[in-house]
Amino acid sequence: MIRVLLVDDQALVRSGFRIILETEPDIEVVGEAGDGVAAIELAKSLAPDVICMDVEMPRLNGIEASRRILAATPHSSVLILTTFGHEEYLFDALAAGVSGFLVKTARAEQLIDAVHTLAAGGALLGTDVTRAVMERATRPAGAMYSGDAAAAAPVDSGDAGSGSTQNPDPFVAVGLTERERDVLRQLATGASNAEIAAALFVGEATVKTHVSNVLQKLGVRDRIQAVVWAHTRGAA
Repeated sequence: MIRVLLVDDQALVRSGFRIILETEPDIEVVGEAGDGVAAIELAKSLAPDVICMDVEMPRLNGIEASRRILAATPHSSVLILTTFGHEEYLFDALAAGVSGFLVKTARAEQLIDAVHTLAAGGALLGTDVTRAVMERATRPAGAMYSGDAAAAAPVDSGDAGSGSTQNPDPFVAVGLTERERDVLRQLATGASNAEIAAALFVGEATVKTHVSNVLQKLGVRDRIQAVVWAHTRGAA
């Protein structure tokens, strides 16, 4: 069973998520919290596999609660669920170590898929959230997320006075093969493994292998960080 903790300050929202998730025979909602402080205590006592976390809540917001929970219970994965008005949440949440983002307007099956993905050790960006990542990542370097080395500013262009372009191809710099480049480009659109397999006319098992190789070569922990890497370097 996948054990899920629901965290949202609106009881009706939590009830809706519970109804959706418990239609699945392998998902069990083991607890609910209405704020970040309560979420931390329940996460410690219940040890859920996946925590569905709101952002704006009383006492302690979801980003800080996620940071503290993941420091104390690293086996849990956090899925941020938000109405999403401020894309800076994305990069704060990445720094906190969350594994997925989904807007509350997503379909029920998307929520179920997201919980399954995180429980299996994967990471997920909803389509709307991916768009926000792209917009934020292509802003000037000073405005970008700086939590991970993998998501740092684009590669330095070299001596500005030389008159030559010395920016290395980011794909070449990390040793990606042509197929791995294709996979990274697909990842950067928020595509799932199944969608990548269909687009590239390969099997899902092959895609999983390529994704694993991409993450290793980029030195990032999950596909979310790979998306940030691609867009901060203009590689997508």
